[in-house]
Amino acid sequence: MMKNTVILLLTTILSTAPIYSQSIENIDYISPVHENMIAIKKNNQWAFINTKGDLVINFRTDLVKTNTEHGNYPMFNSERCLIKSAKNGITYFGYIDKLGNTIIEPQFLNATTFKDGKAIVLKLQKEIVGRNDILEKNVVYHKYFEVVITPNGKDIHYINPDGTNVSLDKEFLRKPPEINSKRISNTLYAIKGENNKWIITQIENQTKN
Repeated sequence: MMKNTVILLLTTILSTAPIYSQSIENIDYISPVHENMIAIKKNNQWAFINTKGDLVINFRTDLVKTNTEHGNYPMFNSERCLIKSAKNGITYFGYIDKLGNTIIEPQFLNATTFKDGKAIVLKLQKEIVGRNDILEKNVVYHKYFEVVITPNGKDIHYINPDGTNVSLDKEFLRKPPEINSKRISNTLYAIKGENNKWIITQIENQTKN
């Protein structure tokens, strides 16, 4: 009796369990492998498969392409991939993990792909400088800072500690502001000055709270 019950239970489980055998067709672009993930494009949407061919991140429109020597496509580095989201006509950037979960919410005015656990982002900061008593509103200014961050969103270093004033207006921010620094090595960064000349500086690997 017990044996018949077990056989019946296994038959029920096997008959209802999904069988994952898939074939993805009509693909427009297939990227090289990065961290065992492959970006594929179909109908202006991007998705990710793993090296076994499993669709691990479904097709979506918010994945951001990275310019590489092999082409332009979304990619993972340090287990993060860039995403974007529009709010009030302004594009913000963030990061997802290899399951498609948002790890760092879209909040940056621009951002780079991670490399060896570091990325450069334009981090927005709001500053209240006064108050309009007639309108009963605070007078607010915005600045953005070029910041080196970790894959978990921790700040490592403020590249331009004085920041850059910015107007959060979709007409002013029709495209993301330019990132004026780039990573040379693990601790060396180049910063473009006002005369378009580069300054090389050393950045310590210390996160800030």
